Amino acid sequence: MVGISRLSGRSALLGGLMALILGLGACTQHAADELVRGGVSASTHDLDRHITSYVSAPAARRVVAYETNEPPGSIIVSNSDRALYLVLEEGKAYRYGVGVGREGFSWTGRNRVSMKREWPDWRPPPAMRRRQPDLPVHMRGGPANPLGARALYIGSTLYRIHGSNEPHTIGQAVSSGCIRMTNADVQHLYDRVRVGARVVVRN
Repeated sequence: MVGISRLSGRSALLGGLMALILGLGACTQHAADELVRGGVSASTHDLDRHITSYVSAPAARRVVAYETNEPPGSIIVSNSDRALYLVLEEGKAYRYGVGVGREGFSWTGRNRVSMKREWPDWRPPPAMRRRQPDLPVHMRGGPANPLGARALYIGSTLYRIHGSNEPHTIGQAVSSGCIRMTNADVQHLYDRVRVGARVVVRN
């Protein structure tokens, strides 16, 4: 995995665990408020240097014409288009490629961003661990963590908009309901979205 060679031996072990997690479409319960990174004694700025080394999304981020009644700052996800739109002024929006929930796990609805976290911890919910007993109860945040560089928490649900160390899954329906982005894209979104912003998920 690109950008992992500088990590400590402990993080290398976590990277091995990442191989077990691939394809599960990680979603979490609430992450701990304290930010603990995967065995790396580093600042957020140091960890953020890993973001630029990840592969770009299949659909490059761009500004597009986008008419909606939702106010600027809102997030609109289209499951069918595998796209997330951040509404801007004057009929424009940022369009990002995303991965969405696989069959039986996709959803639609309206909510708000309830919390934001940098390099979040991962706590697989009990239902996921019942399906995959080998999953960890807890995994510290860091470059090997399947939640990636940033997470935006959606209301009181178990769903997140988060980064991913699997950029090849962007544009696919593979997750357990979370909306996944490349680490570079989720950082770009994170810096432009406030807590309380509207989130609309559509078919």
